[in-house]
Amino acid sequence: MSGKKGIKKYPLGIREEVVSRIHAGESQRALSREYEISRRAIQCWLKEPVLPKTRGRKPTKTLAEYKYENKRLKMENELLRDFLRSTGRK
Repeated sequence: MSGKKGIKKYPLGIREEVVSRIHAGESQRALSREYEISRRAIQCWLKEPVLPKTRGRKPTKTLAEYKYENKRLKMENELLRDFLRSTGRK
């Protein structure tokens, strides 16, 4: 189920086809009847770009980025050690 009562989910292919046919010059009313889709749904599709929701990993870091982060963290640890020594803590 979609989670909300009465809301239909249409496949991405149908959405793309309807939008492309409207851009080609066909009427929303005719396509609404043909596909049995509300005109309001079609209007919403026209307002928003049709992009599939993507889940996934964050972009991978390059070796240079890892080396830079490692160097930064080592410097930070060294500063913290120096600070703790200067304040008399271990």
